[in-house]
Parts: sequence; structure tokens; C-alpha cells
Amino acid sequence: MKQFHVVLLASLLALAACGTTKEDRALSGGLIGAGAGAVVGSTVGAPVTGAAIGAGVGATTGALTDPENINIGKPFWKK
Repeated sequence: MKQFHVVLLASLLALAACGTTKEDRALSGGLIGAGAGAVVGSTVGAPVTGAAIGAGVGATTGALTDPENINIGKPFWKK
């Protein structure tokens, strides 16, 4: 199970965010992280805790990365 969490964390960092501004990237990273965290948290019986942790990690990673490093495209709310 520990290996699964390591792989998931690496995936979250790779899919941290989309958007060009720091705010867009933090928001989308938080949304992606919350969803992934809820899924992982539900496997151990704590989906809300998992979502909260995932949202924090995703938002932080999204805010700290540049669009030149990781770019998934325009956020869905700006299309």
C-alpha cells in the first residue's frame, strides 16, 4: 500500500495544475488533488481527510510550478 501512495503522490505532482496564472494553477491543482485525495482516502476509510490533504498538496504544487514546467492547458472555467 505504501508503494501505491508514493506512485499517487508522483502522479499528483505531475498533474499538478493547468492554467497560466499562479491563481489558476493553484485552483486547478487543488481541485485535482482533492479528487485524487478523496479516492485514495476512501481506500483507507477517510475520504474527507484524503481530499483535504490532496487539495493542500495540489494547490501548493500548482502555485509553485510555472506553466513552462508543467502545462495541461487552459482551465475548464476559462474555455
